[in-house]
Amino acid sequence: MIDLWGKEPVKVAEIKVGIEARSVETSKYKGYEDKYVIAGDYWPPQFTIMDGETLEPLQIVSTRGMTVGTQEYHPEPRVAAIIASHEHPEFIVNVKETGKVMLVNYEDINNLTTTMIGTAPFLHDGGWDVSHRYFMTAANNSNKVAVIDSKERKMAALVDVGKIPHPGRGANFVHPKFGPVWATSHLGDETISLIGTDPDKHPKNAWKVVETLKGQGGGSLFIKTHPKSKHLYLDTTFHPDAKISQSAAVFDISNLEGGYKVLPIGEWSGLKGGAQRVVQPEYNEAGDEVWFSVWNGQEEESAIVVVDDKTLELKTVIKDKRLITPTGKFNVHNTQYDVY
Repeated sequence: MIDLWGKEPVKVAEIKVGIEARSVETSKYKGYEDKYVIAGDYWPPQFTIMDGETLEPLQIVSTRGMTVGTQEYHPEPRVAAIIASHEHPEFIVNVKETGKVMLVNYEDINNLTTTMIGTAPFLHDGGWDVSHRYFMTAANNSNKVAVIDSKERKMAALVDVGKIPHPGRGANFVHPKFGPVWATSHLGDETISLIGTDPDKHPKNAWKVVETLKGQGGGSLFIKTHPKSKHLYLDTTFHPDAKISQSAAVFDISNLEGGYKVLPIGEWSGLKGGAQRVVQPEYNEAGDEVWFSVWNGQEEESAIVVVDDKTLELKTVIKDKRLITPTGKFNVHNTQYDVY
């Protein structure tokens, strides 16, 4: 845990909760803001709930159990995404191989209660719709997105999408025709699925793929927009064509049928050699800059490329010997308030 509000960032606490920790989140329900921290592991298959000020472990919970559907025992189900409910004092935990979403209630930290919601394998990343009520989470081995109603504490829908959805937190925006939507890109194909997320005002579009866009190709890991932006960005990090994996696509939300523009992020980085895989567009708080990681090998130089969101032109390149295989990078404000 690092204090970012001092004159210089200072590490104030440290704990090892396991190997290959996949996700970390703080409690966000009213009255419990930042009281607890949770971290999930790939190994051991468990999550740890800690004190928000000291990181003292308060509860360690195994995720071993039966898979959805077949009800077979799985000894090593990994924790994927974790998100904090705004509707109840709960953490929402994706257990990858079992295909189950755990609603972990921390109101009484000494007597945890957990609600298990069966969805589909294998659960991976996901994020909120714009209302912060519905958790949109990818079951990538099933080519589906599960919609978890955090208020009613049940699954609202299981939506068929493209091949191997991999949204990160996904992207929320108002579609010119279909109203509020949440978007995911895919590892396995070039499509972008737009799912309607407004059952109150647009019930015919709710929990359906209302439009499918085509990007540069498969291999996408993250898709992103911002409430103050008119653009939708996605990477193609694992595409086999280096020209595509070293660039990013951007759509104009008001003119989606106009297709995408390609930004040569790798070229703009000025790096010499290496894979130069472009990954994870991330906005600043103001929503007028987008930061891309240019990801090289451990012994090679990497960089972060900053793009002006209004002009779609290069703003600056950040290089430093401490930038080793940069991947995830998260704006503090946007992460704290679930802005995406």
